[in-house]
Amino acid sequence: MPDHKPFDSRKGLSCSHPDQQDPAEWGRMISVNINGVLNGLGEFIGKMKKRKGGTVINLSSIAGVKGFPNHMAYCGTKFAVHGVSETLREEVADDNVRVITVAPGVVGTELLSHTASNDIKDGYESWKDRMGGVIHPEDIASCVSFAYNQPQNVCVREIVVSATRQQP
Repeated sequence: MPDHKPFDSRKGLSCSHPDQQDPAEWGRMISVNINGVLNGLGEFIGKMKKRKGGTVINLSSIAGVKGFPNHMAYCGTKFAVHGVSETLREEVADDNVRVITVAPGVVGTELLSHTASNDIKDGYESWKDRMGGVIHPEDIASCVSFAYNQPQNVCVREIVVSATRQQP
């Protein structure tokens, strides 16, 4: 088990229809989902490189692997997290720093509490029902624990996890 604590970036804000969303909401989403990750990395990555070891865990979304209609800005920010993570992994691998991206599907959280569109909220609830429920935060924690607790010379680069019946 690694002898250090990982840097963990957190999920940010969700989205609405691109033609109905205030561009200021896009700015907040970019600030949280992209700049938040970059700011955290700026704070910790130099220390990890200096000590020649560490683990970065960037929590993204399945929306960073594939697009979802009416979530253009959100998907764009999560694709950015994936790009930042993979680029950083290549930059710090020789310093024995692991970079892990976790991309959950639908998780039982309050993700849509930031979404003003009742149509999107209703569609989301219907989607969850069709898939027989969602995965739970504890499921994501188990995936993170698995990746983190590998020997330092093993890097699980990416985990994409969803409910078995989640489509797409």
